[in-house]
Amino acid sequence: QVQLVESGGGLVQAGGSLRLSCVASGRRFSYYGMGWFRQAPGKEREFVAAIAWSAGETVYADDVKGRFAISRATARNTVYLQMNSLKSEDTAVYYCAISTVRFYRGTSREEYDYWGQGTQVTVSS
Repeated sequence: QVQLVESGGGLVQAGGSLRLSCVASGRRFSYYGMGWFRQAPGKEREFVAAIAWSAGETVYADDVKGRFAISRATARNTVYLQMNSLKSEDTAVYYCAISTVRFYRGTSREEYDYWGQGTQVTVSS
């Protein structure tokens, strides 16, 4: 089974930055790409960003364009989410996920097969 471990969450003031990491490990596994989702209390889990593993193509939710950047280190099976200019609305548990097949758009939960346990991001005013 593939294991996904997120890290890097924490408490940050509005306008600050955090960098989240997600490391995939375990059995050898071929996957198309990885994505980040987030879920705040009482809200649906929503798409944040995704990256195709080989080509590095990215897609972002409108709310985070220009503020967040997704990247990967393929040799380390690691995906990052650099979050800048954080707002209180960004407060949520952030999850990384693996897609084993080619993306349709890469923005739907149904496109992902494996999920991490999440890391909390709290942005204070």
